[in-house]
Amino acid sequence: MSISPTLVGSGPTKVIAVHGWFGGADGWGLLPDLVDTDACTFAFFDLRGYGSRQGEATDFSLDDVADDVFALADELGWERFALVGHSMGGAMVLRVWSRHPERVTALVGISPVPASGVPLDEDAQALFGGAAEEPGNRRAIIDFTTGNRHPGSWLDAMTAYTQEHSTPEAVGGYLTSWTGADFAAELPEPSIPVHAVVGAHDPALGEETMRATWLKQIPGCELTVLPDAGHYAMFESPLGLLAAIEATLPAA
Repeated sequence: MSISPTLVGSGPTKVIAVHGWFGGADGWGLLPDLVDTDACTFAFFDLRGYGSRQGEATDFSLDDVADDVFALADELGWERFALVGHSMGGAMVLRVWSRHPERVTALVGISPVPASGVPLDEDAQALFGGAAEEPGNRRAIIDFTTGNRHPGSWLDAMTAYTQEHSTPEAVGGYLTSWTGADFAAELPEPSIPVHAVVGAHDPALGEETMRATWLKQIPGCELTVLPDAGHYAMFESPLGLLAAIEATLPAA
């Protein structure tokens, strides 16, 4: 397999996790340590351009990611599976669902990008667009999206992680894909649990954005706001995040 996932657990409920813009297969904070390993099997993997896959060629499109999710599921022998997506991974799991809804059993977005993308104004475009090459931009984005509340040592560690685990081409390429996403009209009529989980301290992809996007675009979508989290709930509020995920997953 060209995609080498990290598998956590051996339970019957299968879950594929798609990381965010500054993430990676091993960038999920405490979440993997807290998974109910008897009930679930989680597959964490690197997107193309990240971690162990930094040398792989791609267009950095949402459909490339969907292709990889289906390839991973097929290799694992998972006909049906739940999806968890963080940040830009939220738009990516929606893309997976829009293509083959019959294979998806549940869907959780963590501070997720919507299927309609995230248009950036001029200042935001300069900040986010510069993040491909400038670690200072990445640090500023992490600080801003977590409410300017965390110690500098944590911000430095998060910035160092993303610098080491992604290529500038991947960061820049995926930025175009997730900010410009435009497939809300292709989302299926939901027949599965869908849950958006956000942090109260996330000014970008928080409650207001979810009510204007995920909850409008996906009828019946549930919303949970974690009071002690910003954009990185897996680091800031892992127990609350896991509770929300477990409440959404189907019983096997």
